[in-house]
Amino acid sequence: MSSTPPRTLPTAQPPRATAWLIGALVALALFGNYYVYDSIGPVADLLQSQRGFSDSQVGLLNAIYSLPNVVLILVGGVLVDRFGAARMTLWTALVCLAGAALTAFSPNFSGMATGRLLFGIGAETFSIATLAAIADYFGGRSLAFAMGLALAIGRLGSFGADMSPTWFAAAYAQGWQPPLAIAAGVAATSLLASLAYWWLDRGPRRAGLLPTGAKAEKFVWRDLLHFGRAYWYLLALCVLWYSVILAFRSTYSIKYFQHVHGLDLAAAGQMNSYVFLAAVFATPAFGWLCDRLRRYAPFLAFGALLLPIALAVMALAPWSLWVSTALIGVSFSLVPAVMWPLASRLVAPSRFGTAIGLMWVAQNAGISGANLLAGWLNDQAGASAANPAGYGPMMAFFGTASLLGFACALLLWFTAGRRHHEQEQASRDAA
Repeated sequence: MSSTPPRTLPTAQPPRATAWLIGALVALALFGNYYVYDSIGPVADLLQSQRGFSDSQVGLLNAIYSLPNVVLILVGGVLVDRFGAARMTLWTALVCLAGAALTAFSPNFSGMATGRLLFGIGAETFSIATLAAIADYFGGRSLAFAMGLALAIGRLGSFGADMSPTWFAAAYAQGWQPPLAIAAGVAATSLLASLAYWWLDRGPRRAGLLPTGAKAEKFVWRDLLHFGRAYWYLLALCVLWYSVILAFRSTYSIKYFQHVHGLDLAAAGQMNSYVFLAAVFATPAFGWLCDRLRRYAPFLAFGALLLPIALAVMALAPWSLWVSTALIGVSFSLVPAVMWPLASRLVAPSRFGTAIGLMWVAQNAGISGANLLAGWLNDQAGASAANPAGYGPMMAFFGTASLLGFACALLLWFTAGRRHHEQEQASRDAA
């Protein structure tokens, strides 16, 4: 996640009907972005069987998405402030479409990897721009609800990508390329929604009904010295938890379900999709519950604990995949609902942008590394349908990393998340 600088609210605001129309267009654009990101997992097995890709290569197709954002996420907010949310949404949506098309129609691995790299260059700044768009139109009125709703609809794109083997069975029957061509078509829909948003945005912006931009927040290295231990525990949890859940769920889980648990492609995609479907509804609910109880760290620790338990059940217990999928779904709903609000309570408002930007930099680096390491472990162990035991090292790696994430959550709880810590923070907020 990134953050843009504080914005000055104008005395007048766009009509609510206009705001909600913009919100709907932004949500549609996010749907396409999420769909394209998660389009690799459903075709992973086809890429191996039909194109001879190794697991390391399949992992690189998602890892390379995150690699440019280790740097670019630091400047994404600056670009949005410099050129405006609408313009940057449109430009980056165009870059994302180019990347999706190159991925779908390239004749070799290098071309596909270049396409995913191009998509990654556009996608994270696109995400910042869409969040800034919601802030433009809903600042001071229903902001949290509008932002949560837009992100929830975006996650339906991930659900759609996982369900695509069922929805587009005929396309998958033709091989690896038609499903990726469909993803490129969805990216084109995202571009059209972004174009409509840019067109509608011109009127309110010219009329002075939108927040005025401030100077972009500068990243200052010495600011890192002012962050306390609790923040660093949260950052470590962010890296470990997201690296495990996104590398596994978005890259390897569908193939793992096929080879280890004997599911066909459609059933594996459906099983994987329920994680995001649950998060669409549960994330706002968990956020509301934490705000009502004014407790954050205990919920965060509980959500972090569910991930290693789910992976252990999946790898070691002869239970239905529904059990582990449900546990991952709760974890995926609960941790993001608590992590970002808690971050705002651990750092001073003047350094919040730097804090979140640094978390996203580390997160992207971790996701890239986890994808590459998991693919290498699978290749070294010869993981395949004929050798399902070869997935053991990958699952051990994911399990160890998730346990370390839970340990960081416990350290955070003991450092800044006990009840008297929360009460002191609540008193400071009230003051």
